[in-house]
Amino acid sequence: MYAVIKTGGKQYRVAKDDIITIERLEGEAGASLEFAEVLMVGEGSSVKVGTPTVAGAKVTGELVEQARGPKVIAFKKRRRKNSRRKRGHRQDLSKVRITSIVGA
Repeated sequence: MYAVIKTGGKQYRVAKDDIITIERLEGEAGASLEFAEVLMVGEGSSVKVGTPTVAGAKVTGELVEQARGPKVIAFKKRRRKNSRRKRGHRQDLSKVRITSIVGA
């Protein structure tokens, strides 16, 4: 069974025992999480698509670790103007193991 969930403004296709990397969620490692915004639940050829969410469906997961993504450098330079700007960014991330999918 698989599901499509929405978290952090993005959509993820997940199945049981998948490990996904999503935007940072509050909690310590080992904490239990519940995703209520389930857009689609399916198994084989039977698929339920929500409008916009599937009523009664939920996905639970376990927080594996809190991490940070790679450093992204935004460098802007205007040639011959002695003008440049360097800015770095590292996204805060959470790794989540999907423990169960309950479809209505």
